[in-house]
Amino acid sequence: MTHIPVLRAGKPYASLDVQEVPHVQTGEPLVRVSQANPGLIARDLSAAKANKGALDALSVSDLAAITRRAGRLFAEADLPLDGHTQSPGDYVRQVSGTTGIPETLCRENMGKISLACSQIDEIHAGLTRELDLSVLDRGWDAENGRPLSYVCQTDALGAVLPSNSPGVHSLWVPAVSLKVPLVLKPGREDPWTPFRIAQAFLAAGCPGEAFGIFPTGHAGANEILLRCGRSLLFGGGATVAPWLHDPRVSVHGPGRSKVILGEDLVDRWEDFLDVILDSISANGGRSCINASGVWTPAHGREIAGAIAHRLARIEARPLSDPHARIAAFSNPAAAAGISNVIDVQLKAGGAVDLTADLRGSRLVERDGLTFLNPTLVWCESPEHPLANTEYLFPYSSVVEVPQAEAVHRIGPSLVVTVLTEDEGLVGELLNSPHVDRLNAGPIPTNRISWDQPHEGNLFDHLYRQRAFQYAQGA
Repeated sequence: MTHIPVLRAGKPYASLDVQEVPHVQTGEPLVRVSQANPGLIARDLSAAKANKGALDALSVSDLAAITRRAGRLFAEADLPLDGHTQSPGDYVRQVSGTTGIPETLCRENMGKISLACSQIDEIHAGLTRELDLSVLDRGWDAENGRPLSYVCQTDALGAVLPSNSPGVHSLWVPAVSLKVPLVLKPGREDPWTPFRIAQAFLAAGCPGEAFGIFPTGHAGANEILLRCGRSLLFGGGATVAPWLHDPRVSVHGPGRSKVILGEDLVDRWEDFLDVILDSISANGGRSCINASGVWTPAHGREIAGAIAHRLARIEARPLSDPHARIAAFSNPAAAAGISNVIDVQLKAGGAVDLTADLRGSRLVERDGLTFLNPTLVWCESPEHPLANTEYLFPYSSVVEVPQAEAVHRIGPSLVVTVLTEDEGLVGELLNSPHVDRLNAGPIPTNRISWDQPHEGNLFDHLYRQRAFQYAQGA
């Protein structure tokens, strides 16, 4: 059976404590993952400053070149995996096997990570507003004749990672080229992706000190968040709640992303169906940037019906099927629980599942796999609990709200796509503190622009500008 070790400053370590992760279809163990206890994590983090020194010895330009090479190797090369090699095809099948994500989506996410590495210069420009990052090599520089200096706020970037989509790992990749080592806790079902990215970087010439990978439990995750000066935390509402107000932790929780139609274009709603469908269902509906709500000032029930008919065409397929677009649940009980919660809230009134009569049961078992079929709910009021919630499959609600009320009622939204030519509505959304990313025009919520920060700003999280003066000629 395949084994994934702990990675300590780039070196594999086999632990006596091992967790087996089963194949979602057969239930048979697919991989044994060495576990790191909190003491081992604390001990390794005591060397964080020395590890950072290994990256400080290289220029940002050199590390960016390593990142570009690593992106190619990640997508194309056979890479080490505990004494053996892992081909790109092996990786795709293994990730699919433990997460339930169709192989075709795993390949697409593999491409996203590779693309992020290849476009690291564009990502740097977006994160830093085109700052000349050689300033990080010298410690200071002069811009327009004035001294400029930045200080790194941590010796390591911790990350408590999810298993919902491999593409999310592109968010922490830029830390290496910004000279900050990584301390990663992989998601239970996807230990593969962080390990393969690390191996790609090592093969590209990156110092091993850049990577610590610690599969661990809740206590180990807390150790990372408490001991790293800066961290990323991915998870559901209950997971991220204790850390929401800790400035050291950049929280990536539920997105509750939305599509909003403006009064000026709502009569043309059929022109935007493809944008709305992509926003809801791309990547199996598993991302925080998938739209979980469509808000419109008119034609709400008609729009909801049209979306429901399109979503109902998406059906559960074998994971190896090239047309598969939704993921199986690694925990069938979780799928049943989600479906039950939706049904209970529907029975309370004020909302109806418009996909129910079009696609049969929401919860479906096929060939030993458990799926949730896409679901579109029409809500009579934005106050209904199903009107502003998010689930780990293609789920969305449609609600009719006057345009004048929409912006102040949508609540925190990671991405908003607004379909309008009304500059006033766009301006309202630009001024809203609840909107993290705004797409003005027919741009799906899931479309990423690498020269724009996705959620928060990694550079600002890791560095702060400091006052710096020097006496010329001294």
